[in-house]
Amino acid sequence: SYKKIQLLQTIMPIFHNSTFPTFLLTGVPGLEWAHAWISIPFCCLYLTALSGNTLILFVVLIDPSLHEPMYYFLSMLSTTDIGLCISTLVTVLGIFWLNAREISFNACLSQMFFIHLFTFMESSVLLAMAFDRFVAISNPLRYATILTHTRIAQIGLAVVTRGTVILTPLVLLLKRLSFCHSQVLRHSYCFHPDVMKLSCSDTKINSAFGLTAIISTAGVDSIFILLSYVLIIRSVLNIASPEERKKAFSTCISHITAVAIFYIPLISLSFVHRFGKHSPTYVPTLIANIYLLIPPVMNPIIYSVKTKQIQKSVLKLICSKGA
Repeated sequence: SYKKIQLLQTIMPIFHNSTFPTFLLTGVPGLEWAHAWISIPFCCLYLTALSGNTLILFVVLIDPSLHEPMYYFLSMLSTTDIGLCISTLVTVLGIFWLNAREISFNACLSQMFFIHLFTFMESSVLLAMAFDRFVAISNPLRYATILTHTRIAQIGLAVVTRGTVILTPLVLLLKRLSFCHSQVLRHSYCFHPDVMKLSCSDTKINSAFGLTAIISTAGVDSIFILLSYVLIIRSVLNIASPEERKKAFSTCISHITAVAIFYIPLISLSFVHRFGKHSPTYVPTLIANIYLLIPPVMNPIIYSVKTKQIQKSVLKLICSKGA
């Protein structure tokens, strides 16, 4: 019937690629001969990120004094950082060690989904941490009653659900595209704008949806983080004692630094992909690797250096193992 034909015409573009393409990932353009040497700092960064974030999770788990909302959110941040590292570890080191550049279409989509999921989750967790600091400074007497264990669990579930709901259609929309141009990706992992550019289909819907996804997650989160700090500053200025003001601000330094090292590379990478068509080939690669590894590496270091409770717990753990 005519209606069935119309339905098939609507559905078929999604599955018209009976054989999906195999993409080729890129290491560092122009420095392929040095990939073995470049892998050394990358291995060090991955080991630092994975061990540092695992250590944060472990000390928060075993130390009862860290069973507070601030450290639960820090655990969520460490979990997203570990997830982000694991999502890219195989392809990045596979290129540098084995020159294993090929990745199937479905594997590429899976990797892309998890990279963007953990990125969106990290943005959401940073927003939750900003809210945590706002409540702790502006309403310390009600802090424990506002951020209960149940509410923290609900926030964690909302973080995962929000990222999954936004990303699922983004990935499915790529399945309706055909790929007949070059199949060489510009990074050592699958990134949505990078995959989308290789299509010879109309990608206006994909581009619009991708832009909407980044604005509705990182864009909205950054605005609310900024608003949280405006309210935090107002609350701190109402504190009479200079010592207490200094103490209140000091609890925010780690979070402000974590926000900066997450958002600056993310925004830079998005701009390069959308507006930097004539930029040198190594620029997107450099920014992508900074975006990929610097937050997971730096977050445990920042919180270990700036948070005395974490320092004490880590030292206690080291001393107990040494004894």
